Amino acid sequence: MDEDLDALTREALIAEVRKLRAAIRQHRDSSGHELCWHHPDLWALLPDKRDPRFIVPDWPQFMRGCVRYRQSLDEQVPDAPRAGLAFED
Repeated sequence: MDEDLDALTREALIAEVRKLRAAIRQHRDSSGHELCWHHPDLWALLPDKRDPRFIVPDWPQFMRGCVRYRQSLDEQVPDAPRAGLAFED
């Protein structure tokens, strides 16, 4: 799957690592409502392209997943600052 790396020069490998690190940092540094979105730009960095079709849960299951995710943030980063900001379209 990662055979494309074998043909890269040292300089090209370093450039690839820097590109991937920048994308990971952008994802890591997202905050607020940005945490809820899927990230096709991040996935697009992979050389193996996939059809972006995926299964979307029905609303009740989706919302339960959102609540569980938010609860996990309370457990994993209990001291993170809180914001009462509403989502804006």
